[in-house]
Amino acid sequence: MSAPSTEQVHEQHPQREEVDGREAADLLDVVVRELGGQRREGQERMAQAVTDAVRARRHLLVQAGTGTGKSVAYLVPAVAHAVHRGSRAVVTTATIALQAQVVDRDLPRLARALAPALGREPTWELLKGRANYLCRNKLDGGFPEEEAALFDVAAPAGDTGAGDAGRLGREVVRLREWAGTTRTGDRDELDPGVSDRAWRQVSVSARECLGAQRCPVADACFSERVRARAREVDVVVTNHAMTAIDALEGSGQLLPEHDLLVVDEAHELADRLTAVATAELSAGVVGAAARRLRRSAGLVSDALEDAGAALEAALEDAAPGRLERRPAALSDAVAAVRDAARTALTDLRTATEGAAKEEDAEARGSRHLARAAVQEVFAVAERLAADSEHDVAWVSAAGPGGRAPSLHVAPLSVAGLLRERLFTDRTVVATSATLTLGGSFEPVARSFGLRSATRDEAPWTGVDVGSPFDYARQGILYVARHLPPPGRAGLPDAVLDELAALLEAAGGRTLGLFSSRRAAEEAAAGVRERTGRTVLCQGDDRLPRLVRRFADEAATSLFGTMSLWQGVDVPGPSCQLVVIDRIPFPRPDDPLMAARARAVDAAGGNGFLSVSAAHAAVRLAQGAGRLVRATGDRGVVAVLDPRLATARYGGFLRESLPGFWATTSPETARQALARLDAAASAPGG
Repeated sequence: MSAPSTEQVHEQHPQREEVDGREAADLLDVVVRELGGQRREGQERMAQAVTDAVRARRHLLVQAGTGTGKSVAYLVPAVAHAVHRGSRAVVTTATIALQAQVVDRDLPRLARALAPALGREPTWELLKGRANYLCRNKLDGGFPEEEAALFDVAAPAGDTGAGDAGRLGREVVRLREWAGTTRTGDRDELDPGVSDRAWRQVSVSARECLGAQRCPVADACFSERVRARAREVDVVVTNHAMTAIDALEGSGQLLPEHDLLVVDEAHELADRLTAVATAELSAGVVGAAARRLRRSAGLVSDALEDAGAALEAALEDAAPGRLERRPAALSDAVAAVRDAARTALTDLRTATEGAAKEEDAEARGSRHLARAAVQEVFAVAERLAADSEHDVAWVSAAGPGGRAPSLHVAPLSVAGLLRERLFTDRTVVATSATLTLGGSFEPVARSFGLRSATRDEAPWTGVDVGSPFDYARQGILYVARHLPPPGRAGLPDAVLDELAALLEAAGGRTLGLFSSRRAAEEAAAGVRERTGRTVLCQGDDRLPRLVRRFADEAATSLFGTMSLWQGVDVPGPSCQLVVIDRIPFPRPDDPLMAARARAVDAAGGNGFLSVSAAHAAVRLAQGAGRLVRATGDRGVVAVLDPRLATARYGGFLRESLPGFWATTSPETARQALARLDAAASAPGG
């Protein structure tokens, strides 16, 4: 598979008056000087590419390696565009860490630096989901309490309390006290925090919210105030989940009107939209809606309860996995749930219309909660009953803790949704350190709907601005070709021996990335036994605390699963070895991924490469990217899966990785690690 040029330019729209390249370069220089930084070629190229894309109203895909300074590179032209045009730019990120960096660090300093050149200081707002804010109506009794008499419980003087009930009561009392002083109502500003269970007593989800038109205290609503401010600022910062919900519900439902959307960590966008568009139906959910209907609205729906029981029986008899041919009993049960929920909604509407006008706020809130619960059941059941060729449905097996089997439905592809809901009526800049697969932007462009066999292509450009790091000199990619291919029976002794030898040569200093929690725990135990070294494992403590200890203690290693593949940024000698146990393909029994691969095959493509290998390539690149986080970093990425060197698809995966110097020699890898350990351990090292 030949790698195309890193710049793939498609048909452009006519230019309009905008920030030009010279002005963007000058503004970037101003910001870099203000931040005390140095000019970076990749950052300058990226800022220029964003400027050109905005001027041409052409979508842009930018791969920018770690250390490029990509947030400043896109913020400078985005802010200048918003100020000059009197329009608005939205920046969406996948992780809380990057969102905080943009809002708390980058934008304040950038705004101060640009104010003289732009004529005023740019403005911004952080926009979160409703459940992140206190609900005034719920605090005032506008909704039924989730726990009996919780708000009437005061912690007795001197009570240090034992047991969940006492702790929950004290947390809720503290929340009510905080509600009287907070200016934002934002949960993240509460320090120390409270449990999720306590927070639910004072917040509502988007589904439960009455809405600004019906809420009696809408004028004092924290969430509505943030949304109002977001309609007035130059830049709105949000997350992929909010962006996905806005796309599904229709533009303007959550995000304010904007003509420029910057998607950072864009490799996560399609998966986040898939997650938001995935729905679940179970007997428990149906039963909860029926109970809510009875308790909150005084309506008894025998039909809904009976349909829930039928669904439970049908799910118990159904085989787990994708529903290519649905059992008649399951189809009938889903249809019964749909019909019963529709009837319950009609009955609820009639009861609401006949309610007395002087009815109190809690009664109105109770009926709203009942309506929301039943409406959700109806919507999912109706979608499942439609059995659309554009959806994939499957049954999940019963799980630990008494979890019952349930039905799931997800879109076969989100490319069309992205194309129609995000990549229309605005310019989109999508950026990530891992945006090319196998050296090409084409796979990501297709996942965004920018490639279509039946419609004109949306204009887009792909640019790889490189990285300030010299990967070939700073890192080694070691593939353990001599090891056995990974299996399902756990980690063999040969793999544990290899891992222990590498970690010993590195003097600890190892981040282990594993495909499952079981594998991480097995590896941690095996290495501790073989070396006697300290190996932290995900689950031993809260993850931020584990990462801090790993960074502070050079001889300590940290093993874990997917949370570590993207979320760890530890420059310096504490992380000189990154170990990946196996190529992170999706599970072979994942019904959605299997259905997507089959659809690609049916269309004449290669489903394995387009779905499974593409998924693995992004995860592998993210994991390998944990090694080099600064210009002085040195180390080894060790992949203990020989298929990366021996399989036909290995070349595609290696093309997606940073350009490390490659070897299959275990001696070479261990010797390099030993030298690095000696240098780091030396006085002044």
